[in-house]
Amino acid sequence: MPLDKHPVRPDVTFDGGDLDCGSGLLLLIRRHIDPLAAGKTLEILSTDATVQVELPAWCRMTNNELVSVEPREGRQISYLVSKERWGAAAAPSVVTGALPAVPKREHIQRAVVEAPKIAPFSVMGLGSWPRPRWMLRAIHDRMAGRMAEEEFQAIADDAVRLSVEAQLRAGVDVVTDGEQRRDSYASFVGGILDNCQLIPLTDLLPYVSDPVKFEKELRALDIPAHEVRHPAVFGRIARSRPLAVHELDYARSLTEKPAKVALPGPYLLTRTMWMECLSDRAYASREELALDIIEVLRAELAELIDAGAALVQFDEPVLSEVVFARTQSGSGGRSFMCGALGEKKPIDEELAFARDLINAVVAGVAPERTALHVCRGNWSTDESVALAGDYRPLLPLFQQIKVGTLMLELATPRAGEMDVLRELPDDKRIGVGVVNQKHPCIESVDEIVEKAEQGIALFGVQRMLLNPDCGFATFSDNPVASAQIAEGKLRAIAQAAARLRERHKV
Repeated sequence: MPLDKHPVRPDVTFDGGDLDCGSGLLLLIRRHIDPLAAGKTLEILSTDATVQVELPAWCRMTNNELVSVEPREGRQISYLVSKERWGAAAAPSVVTGALPAVPKREHIQRAVVEAPKIAPFSVMGLGSWPRPRWMLRAIHDRMAGRMAEEEFQAIADDAVRLSVEAQLRAGVDVVTDGEQRRDSYASFVGGILDNCQLIPLTDLLPYVSDPVKFEKELRALDIPAHEVRHPAVFGRIARSRPLAVHELDYARSLTEKPAKVALPGPYLLTRTMWMECLSDRAYASREELALDIIEVLRAELAELIDAGAALVQFDEPVLSEVVFARTQSGSGGRSFMCGALGEKKPIDEELAFARDLINAVVAGVAPERTALHVCRGNWSTDESVALAGDYRPLLPLFQQIKVGTLMLELATPRAGEMDVLRELPDDKRIGVGVVNQKHPCIESVDEIVEKAEQGIALFGVQRMLLNPDCGFATFSDNPVASAQIAEGKLRAIAQAAARLRERHKV
């Protein structure tokens, strides 16, 4: 109810003017409320009438509390919002006010490190590994500005060490750092790039055409949607510091085995970052935004290759959303798929756009050092909420892209029959998904060998790599498997690989 005066003096105040929630007000709110400790208050001044309806709904969705509403002169209204429950005990914070600016960083010319070769039947994870609880707390504290960067990186080093040790115990041939430093496999980029910020998925509600349907999809996450962050662009993006080179450097310090790094692909980043109501303030079109994304990823790829990455994998799960969502999700073909809510053209145009973006990023790089990963959604263990369909609609793209390896989801029945991949070019290695990371049971070695033999019949021995369908913890707060199950599944793949090497004399 409106009050003559707020019950307390706000800790922070800002004026949102006549912006509504769908035109950037939520971005400003998020920028001001994130650094606050629990129980601290933010005053929002607004002259837009729709905020009276949308702000209370946003507070409910994000577990913040609308404390009071105070009319001011003219059309202006003051809203007092508490971060989390009003009066909650404030957690200690190492910063107050706005988050510190990211320092600019010039590219450092480094000596080129030779990467070990990846042999046939090599076993590897897709990228992510379940984080320990203390690592999750560190991720949240860092994002909220309650933890200094140096402390966060020291904690993350411990988590990476545990992740790599588990992979080595399982018998993998290629390691990843488990993406322990990331809040998710893709959105972490939004916290690193210049002029981009991370906002919770709940903040996207004003931007979607069907909020009810989108809210239902968010509930399928099985975790509070306000804990899953999404990159939002508010200026021209740039890479003033690396995205993942530091991840590779530390992982390589722990083992002499080949190391792989996964990055969100250029099409995925373009689709997730381009929201017409926001991005067009900095870019005239998503194609213009894509040019800067290409530049960012090319610079990162070059530095990763120089640093000794045996394989740089670009994740493009949203490609399956392009070809399957229109028939399976309704409402104009929207699907959660990592929050890819931006503009989408006819299927052929989208796939051609994606192909050109990927090829532009990898141009000039040895194909055997690059990979593309495609799946159908990994935000829930409930198979019914993910997309389904075989790879037939994506075959033209697979045939035309210049990466050397395709890491494909093939263990789940949702991926259809492997035979449709028979027409893939002979110069591409295939990472065959031989275990379903969503299932709590560990597949038998016999099952994995049988699935792998199907791939060998199609692709031959020299082109075969073995992996799970997707990562074990694509979203940090929502792992689809425990660390114990993840290690068990990789161990089963490694045992199957040993049997296959002996059988095929590799």
